Amino acid sequence: MSLQPGDALTSHNFGLQIDGVMVEYLAEVSGLSLEQDVIEYQQVSSQGRAVTKKLPGVKKAGTCTVVRGMTQSAAFNQWISESVAGNMGSARKNATILVMDYQDNPVKRYNMRNAWCSKVDTSTVKAGEAAALTETVTITFEELVIE
Repeated sequence: MSLQPGDALTSHNFGLQIDGVMVEYLAEVSGLSLEQDVIEYQQVSSQGRAVTKKLPGVKKAGTCTVVRGMTQSAAFNQWISESVAGNMGSARKNATILVMDYQDNPVKRYNMRNAWCSKVDTSTVKAGEAAALTETVTITFEELVIE
């Protein structure tokens, strides 16, 4: 059984697919947004009054940030390497953020078209520290389609 009317999704049940392959060990996804320009124009009505109208303009490309445990995920590491090397023919992939219900059924999809890795930050390594190492990866995409 899926969500009942009035039930909200939980923030801890999500996933990331890159070209259909699930990325394991995600800690966080943030900054995912859809934006487009707003065209504003003014004209005068037949009664001589100024009227301001707004129309949707061009959709903008975007970015999102993924924090993951530093693991040996071959597919994800290869994607990062191709992106950093500038091999855009193979680096541009379709990626999807999946939001799932409490039974792990996908309920909402954020499809990022022509996505690639534009930045990688690693967590601090420190002698005597007892913390997991993470990578923060910035994903740049050309189009976001929400399903």
